[in-house]
Amino acid sequence: MTHLQRKTIFLIAVAVLIALNFYTFIVAYPETYTLSPGISTPGINLAKDFSAYYTGAWRLWHNPSQIYHSGALGGSEPVTSPHPEAYKYLPSFLLIISPLLTLSYQQALLAFDIAQFVLLPAMAYMIYRLLGSKNLAVTFAVLVIALLLPFPTANWGLSPSYFWQWGEGQAKVLVTFLLLLSFYFGSKGKPYLSGIALALGFFDVRFGLLAIPLFIMYNRKSLRAATVSAIGALALSNFMLLYTGVGSNFVGMVFSSGITTPIYYYSLIPLFTLLALIVVNFKDLVATFDFKGVFASFTSKPQM
Repeated sequence: MTHLQRKTIFLIAVAVLIALNFYTFIVAYPETYTLSPGISTPGINLAKDFSAYYTGAWRLWHNPSQIYHSGALGGSEPVTSPHPEAYKYLPSFLLIISPLLTLSYQQALLAFDIAQFVLLPAMAYMIYRLLGSKNLAVTFAVLVIALLLPFPTANWGLSPSYFWQWGEGQAKVLVTFLLLLSFYFGSKGKPYLSGIALALGFFDVRFGLLAIPLFIMYNRKSLRAATVSAIGALALSNFMLLYTGVGSNFVGMVFSSGITTPIYYYSLIPLFTLLALIVVNFKDLVATFDFKGVFASFTSKPQM
């Protein structure tokens, strides 16, 4: 198969997958306005997950010690019925979401969904580049997982994961994009940018931790530079943890509601994408984690 044929098949596959995802987006759109029990709380109406981000971003700038407070505080903070969901990410995510405070809550939710949908072609491109040496069927399988994760249902379009991703205004496409971006920069010999992307994608710590083996593999030629960059960017973007009450409340959240949070449908998007990349790159990962190889990578000078 020629390079042109491979590229043509890839473009057709991506166009079809994104079109099918768009159908799920349209099916999920009314859910963004609906006061409903959500995925797993029958009989209890809840605000959308996006309410946690929107209210958390407002608190970051107006009442930072209460970022991890569960429930409404009243006063002048945004009102989401019946009350905002609890915020469970690192503070760095609130810096990303803050520009949406210029919009009303419902407008911001839609804008966040659209912004993430626009990231899908970029995710496809990065997967193609990361798996360029693999069989095209393997690349296609990973694309299907990352861009659609299909499981047709009667009420949830073609993908329960993406239906609830869009319907709840979730952030799982964003975290998947940032982690793929980190791997992509690493594969291109740009360890500092790779570290920054990993730090930004670390706002959901579960998937940040799962991404570390792939981060090491893709940055094995300049691991020290990538690691220093990641740690520095992670510390700078989460400086608010030093503010009175924020750090302690974050730890309290982690060991109460955070640690018991299930893997919901939308969480399968980054989870299965990362696991697919781990499986596909298993031999390279085994070779990378040879102790001598890791030590040599960590002590080598970064390539510019």
